[in-house]
Amino acid sequence: MGKNFAKIDKAECKGCKVCVSACPKHCIHIGSDINQLGYQYAVFESDECTACGLCFYSCPEPGAITVYKDE
Repeated sequence: MGKNFAKIDKAECKGCKVCVSACPKHCIHIGSDINQLGYQYAVFESDECTACGLCFYSCPEPGAITVYKDE
């Protein structure tokens, strides 16, 4: 079996933390690095992702999060 994951585009993320709150498995957190817009951006780190898509659907920035589900 492969791995589900979310890819977060750090250039698009404004660190609003909506995806952090939306993830039921706590796979996303706000990192300490700062992007070119001056925001601390969201980081995906987990093996528990179910690819539910709640982070994607809750994110106010179109294209900031892409979810990949292992079939």
